[in-house]
Amino acid sequence: MLLVIGTVRMPPENLNEARYAMQEMIEASLEEEGCQAYSYSEDVLEPGLIHVAEIWRDREALEAHFETEHLLEWRANWDRFGIHDRDLHLIEAGAAEQL
Repeated sequence: MLLVIGTVRMPPENLNEARYAMQEMIEASLEEEGCQAYSYSEDVLEPGLIHVAEIWRDREALEAHFETEHLLEWRANWDRFGIHDRDLHLIEAGAAEQL
């Protein structure tokens, strides 16, 4: 299992415009083979800071994700939305356990 955890930033005034594009990309990603979770959340204390959390079955699924049309389209709009300070980390984890 792979976890992608981190943050991206954008000007807070761009959030409303970016929200629809984020929603479309996340919904499409959740339909991908091997995607077990995918979410963005806005930080309560710091406007424009977006927390990213993804869970992938394996590296093959994640690599396939990087080539999808919806992700490439999302990345093509980063300049328009002012996305910067991308700080994402890939973590390999063992099997998940329900608590």
